[in-house]
Amino acid sequence: MKNRIVFKIVLSAMFFAMGLVFPFLTGQIPEIGSMLLPMHLPIFLCALICGWQCAGMVGIALPLIRSLIFTMPPMFPTAVAMAFELCAYGIITGIVYFLFKHKNILTVYIALLSGMIGGRIVWGIVQYLLLSSTGKEFTFSAFLAGAFVNAVPGIIVQLILIPAIMFALDKAKLVTFNSNK
Repeated sequence: MKNRIVFKIVLSAMFFAMGLVFPFLTGQIPEIGSMLLPMHLPIFLCALICGWQCAGMVGIALPLIRSLIFTMPPMFPTAVAMAFELCAYGIITGIVYFLFKHKNILTVYIALLSGMIGGRIVWGIVQYLLLSSTGKEFTFSAFLAGAFVNAVPGIIVQLILIPAIMFALDKAKLVTFNSNK
């Protein structure tokens, strides 16, 4: 049991490191770099592999630490709102995935979509509160653009890569799907 906890902590640290590095890979293409949502991938994988507790902690810390170290994303309001968003992704995805008795690709998709929707709603609420506190406006159209329209490339990448990675990990017997149902 103790080895399993240490294993999850080590994997969580790896996902955290991936979240620090991935934006450098996509940042070389400024037109679409941020649209690919490079910090989101490790959080979703952490939720599915390590559970909601680890993913929630990695999610809340990642954008804040990245902002402190690299000044990107900017701390206010971007990194603060992202911290809540990524934390919500991790918690919601992890809990939904955990609730299913049988783990398979379908449950991965259900957990991912639940986390994506919930996290974007959390991001919108936090963004609204942060901007309202400074006297700026955050409209519903700004929410739709930021949460969905501009994020379409990243959402597509996530919906393709994450189930593929989970399938590969299952085939390598590193993650176990316990039902084909």
